[in-house]
Amino acid sequence: MTESFSNDKYNQQLQNKIINLKTILSDFQLPELVTYSSPISHYRMRAEFRIWHNGDELYHIMYDKKKRVRIDSFPIASKLINKAMQSILPLIQYNDNLRHKLFQIDYFSTLSGQLLITLLYHKKLGEEWIIAAERLKQQLAELGINANLVGRASNQKIAIDADYVDEVLPIFDKTFKYRQVENSFTQPNAAINIKMLEWAISVTKESKGDLLEFYCGNGNFSIALAQNFNKVLATEIAKASVYSAQHNIKINNIDNLIIVRLSAEEFTSAIRKERDFNRLNGINLDDYHCQTVLVDPPRVGLDDKTINIIQSYDRIVYISCNPYTLKDNLQQLTQTHYIEHFAMFDQFPYTDHIETGIVLRKKEYQ
Repeated sequence: MTESFSNDKYNQQLQNKIINLKTILSDFQLPELVTYSSPISHYRMRAEFRIWHNGDELYHIMYDKKKRVRIDSFPIASKLINKAMQSILPLIQYNDNLRHKLFQIDYFSTLSGQLLITLLYHKKLGEEWIIAAERLKQQLAELGINANLVGRASNQKIAIDADYVDEVLPIFDKTFKYRQVENSFTQPNAAINIKMLEWAISVTKESKGDLLEFYCGNGNFSIALAQNFNKVLATEIAKASVYSAQHNIKINNIDNLIIVRLSAEEFTSAIRKERDFNRLNGINLDDYHCQTVLVDPPRVGLDDKTINIIQSYDRIVYISCNPYTLKDNLQQLTQTHYIEHFAMFDQFPYTDHIETGIVLRKKEYQ
């Protein structure tokens, strides 16, 4: 392993993140920080590369400050992705149907050993491409790489067999299965995702009442946390994620969780009885007695309306991918709640990116 991926190098960058996070949130009364470290290599389950054409040669590239960098191996990505990277280009190189106007390849792997490869083109894909892609899938299988393939072009998506992978995560003494669909959000660092889920389960043990989750994605948190609550109601706006979540509820035999396709803003309007939604037909919001709310918002954080609504809950579990918007949101949330738990998850080693877990409790329960 190169010096760039040594234990000393990793531990130093982790300590820098810890200092940075504590500094950003220094305005607040914080409990002791619990830090969850990542594997130092082969931790990333997804990777995207541009494809550079140099005469007959093809190779993966990434851009570093607008400078093109050739990538022949990618130590932060899973071993399965690295194997596929080194195998696929020689198979594509002399096949005009596969290489012509190919500009990007995305790799999506799992701890369970499944792989999805998406080929992106600046051309329309037809029957000849499908035949070539089916042959490519067979050739990869002969090399020990069992991968589903997807072709994407403008207004086109063609799946060779399937457009998803099925992940299996060991969480404490259980295993959870998650269908993860191509081009939809999933946690990229599976080892850290396991730690995030175990942390969330631990801090919500012996919960009273029901759980409400905003931004639930494919059910990553809500499915694992359902064991701690009487009922769970989760919201997600992306159709592909909702379909995945519904599948995941079924395959994990979860009987106390319902997913509704609403944005956080729409759900806020519904729960305030400001507006009716057909997508809530058959669901009586008055049947839910949610004392805990979980939010895992995008980088922009929570809007004021959502903050106002979650402040009515006894406990808030906030998963943040941006400590600066977390800081802004906490300025409002700590007016009514105090911070009970504080965790950092090193989802993206060797970057400045910080993933944070915060649990807040209503001050009247202090």
